[in-house]
Amino acid sequence: MEFRLLVTFEKVATVLSFTRAAAELKYAQSSVTGQVRSLESSLGVELFERLGSRIRLTEAGERLLPYARRIIELTEEARVAVAEAEEPAGSIAVGTMESLTSYRLPPLLELFHHRYPKVRLTLRPTLGDETRQALRQGTYDVGFLMERETEHEGLETEILAPEPLILVAAPRHPLTGRTGLTPADLAAAQLVGTEPGCPYRDLFEAALSEWSPPFMEFGTIEATKRGVATGLGIALLPRVTVSEELASGALVELDWEPPFTLVTQIAWRRGKRLPAHVRLFVEQARRLVREQTPTG
Repeated sequence: MEFRLLVTFEKVATVLSFTRAAAELKYAQSSVTGQVRSLESSLGVELFERLGSRIRLTEAGERLLPYARRIIELTEEARVAVAEAEEPAGSIAVGTMESLTSYRLPPLLELFHHRYPKVRLTLRPTLGDETRQALRQGTYDVGFLMERETEHEGLETEILAPEPLILVAAPRHPLTGRTGLTPADLAAAQLVGTEPGCPYRDLFEAALSEWSPPFMEFGTIEATKRGVATGLGIALLPRVTVSEELASGALVELDWEPPFTLVTQIAWRRGKRLPAHVRLFVEQARRLVREQTPTG
């Protein structure tokens, strides 16, 4: 089996599209199709079922895929290990979400930009389920999650820090200054939030499900904060995202503690041998995120 054929097979198996695989590999589609057929011929089996415009792996393809990924990962690890340059180098596809990209990761990104310029970081903005699926498929090398659960099927996970959540409002909001707020009090107020699929938005909505309150949805945390600051409603957000607004008085914290907790995590596919530059990224993420977290 030629290595380049395994690379092409793995890409097609990951994206389940000859057209998309050709675009990502920068091949003509006919070349991708021909390489897969060459691999099938050398193995004496069909690796994909063609279902009109769609494809799916055959049983033989399913069995080959983990071996192909291991061979590709070992080859990359060997290449890095014998490279003459001692400076870390390579690419890392990182799945993350807005609250972490904007408020947790800047020190990490700055470090790699200045100290490890040969490591190429690609940030992919996705939420939990999509990030986990991309990690399992090998589309992402590592991913950052903000979740209640810390065990994820098919993934290795390391907890980086707890992620406190607080309910915020404008200084003159009717709930400001009130103590002992109840879920019914919150449900009666206008709720402002990010899009569905955001972990703390979904958990907040579930906590108030008895009242089924509507949410005024904003696409980003920054837009959500601005909406709350102008008096449009109240929002549940990670404390790290509103620290500046709390300090300036643009927002105030309401007297309500969420009945759930979230933790920021970094994850990668279980069994994946991380190349040296990816291990370095994980180590620095661990150090820098934990340095940001108050200990007392």
